[in-house]
Amino acid sequence: MLLMAFDSTQQALRAEMLLEYADIENDMCPTPKEITAGCALSLEFPEDALVTVKEIIRDERVEIRGIFSKKENRYVMIEL
Repeated sequence: MLLMAFDSTQQALRAEMLLEYADIENDMCPTPKEITAGCALSLEFPEDALVTVKEIIRDERVEIRGIFSKKENRYVMIEL
């Protein structure tokens, strides 16, 4: 699973709705402490949906802090 972090709750809720509309599995979760973000909510989604998620974020102009992957118990940004 990948994690998408946001700067605002509004953008997190919007992204959740857009991913659900596109039938992409996602789960709202608290933003991990090690990720500096302006919003306490993040979205987890399957790694195999990354290309589609990036297209949705770009086309719908959703503002995100970044997309992260968890490696060796820490989060690493893979996309901005």
